[in-house]
Amino acid sequence: MTYEPLDERDGHVAGIESLTVDGRRYYFGFDHSSDLVVSPLIDDAAAMAEFAAAHLAQTDGRHDAAYWSELVAGAVEESMLTGDRADTELDTGALRAGEMSYHLRYLMGAAVGWTEDLFEDEEVAAALTRLGLDPDDGWETIDRCLGLDGPDAGLVLRRYLAYLAADLPGNWRTILGPLLEEAPTVRDTDR
Repeated sequence: MTYEPLDERDGHVAGIESLTVDGRRYYFGFDHSSDLVVSPLIDDAAAMAEFAAAHLAQTDGRHDAAYWSELVAGAVEESMLTGDRADTELDTGALRAGEMSYHLRYLMGAAVGWTEDLFEDEEVAAALTRLGLDPDDGWETIDRCLGLDGPDAGLVLRRYLAYLAADLPGNWRTILGPLLEEAPTVRDTDR
């Protein structure tokens, strides 16, 4: 299978990361300097190496698939994004129930490109203001809302999940979007 790069994310200097969804491993490119997901989720190690050879670079330039194969294999054992490999193992039942670790929330932000559209929604901005939070703080407000109760916090968190489900790029949307749509709200599994 051939994978297409995500819109406007071709050619980034990136490393390889991985996550598992109900035991199925997916690889993806991650630009650490921009905190940005730069590839679709790819469930085949050889296909990930081929994708990386065609669409990603390292700080010293482009490399062949054999070079990238080593990085793909390394992504199974360690992550540059989290020190705990358990953070990279997603259970769709937990995700449908709205349970999201900080790592997953961070990864979802990196996948959607940290756009501010959610915080420009007038109802979200008003709810954040009523909660004593500044909509201009953007993504940081999501973590703060997780510790709050009430209808305003609920509105922000429901809109956050809907925003992610609609704006995840490429096959991130097909793989994770439906799970986010089913979640009633979001809870922090790290607390």
